[in-house]
Amino acid sequence: MVEDRSTPQALGKLGEEAVVRYLKSKKFRIIERNFRFLRGEIDIIAYDGKTLVFVEVKARKSQKFGSPEEAVTSWKQRQIKRVAQGFLAQNNLQDTECRFDVLSLSFNEKNGHQIKHLKDAF
Repeated sequence: MVEDRSTPQALGKLGEEAVVRYLKSKKFRIIERNFRFLRGEIDIIAYDGKTLVFVEVKARKSQKFGSPEEAVTSWKQRQIKRVAQGFLAQNNLQDTECRFDVLSLSFNEKNGHQIKHLKDAF
């Protein structure tokens, strides 16, 4: 079966699914996906041991416009932090140790992909 990568949304969904599989293989416990707060969203929220991890997923078909992780700009980082604060407040987790990871996926022509995991990215 050929995976649909024809739109940014399809590529993003494919990337998130690959990242969830990757994180589970690394013993992360996924607790939320596509958490929305105000006008922002966090792709994946998971526990890595006792650390709550807010995960931003970026996927690209090519390096034409730079690497996927370069798309996590300072503006995007601030937005993710605001959404994370909302999640912590809603769930009474303000005293929980947390970090922000970026997982970038680069897809190749043969339906494969490479994942780069940037722990504590910002």
